[in-house]
Amino acid sequence: MTEPLLPAAQTPHELDFISHSPAQTERIGARLGHLLRAGDVALLSGPLGAGKTHLIKGIARGLGYDGPVTSPTFVLINEYRADGAHGRLPIYHVDLYRVSGVTELATIGLDELWLADGVCLIEWPERASAALPPDHVHITLSYVSETKRRLRLAPRGARYRELLAMFKEATFG
Repeated sequence: MTEPLLPAAQTPHELDFISHSPAQTERIGARLGHLLRAGDVALLSGPLGAGKTHLIKGIARGLGYDGPVTSPTFVLINEYRADGAHGRLPIYHVDLYRVSGVTELATIGLDELWLADGVCLIEWPERASAALPPDHVHITLSYVSETKRRLRLAPRGARYRELLAMFKEATFG
């Protein structure tokens, strides 16, 4: 008799694994970032301190950005630039933690970001779920222990299923 599959293994398009440190979370982000292209949207969910910004630091590094990456909690959006090898692609880092409603979303032009020629990384997407694009990769980070985090990558749409397949191949062989 075979053992039952883990929930993530039962869903062929999702990926579920454990990061053992903030540095490893950044390395995971770098591998993902290297595969992103203009128009891609990643939604990052999880409680405060779960590692969302560490993952975004890694994504930015994977796109060749080597400057500081900080959560834009009070300014809502930070913009970084990928390096020349990545076409100087804009990287939009959005934090919706302090957004109070749909009216405020309209004033910041959130929908313009994923229609632009950059990569859009959105923390706290549940604060704007009705206003987000249907196709994206949703990354959920959760606590396992003081140093370990569980990451679940769930693609929505054909582009993101393809992205996740490339990520799996690049990361795990």
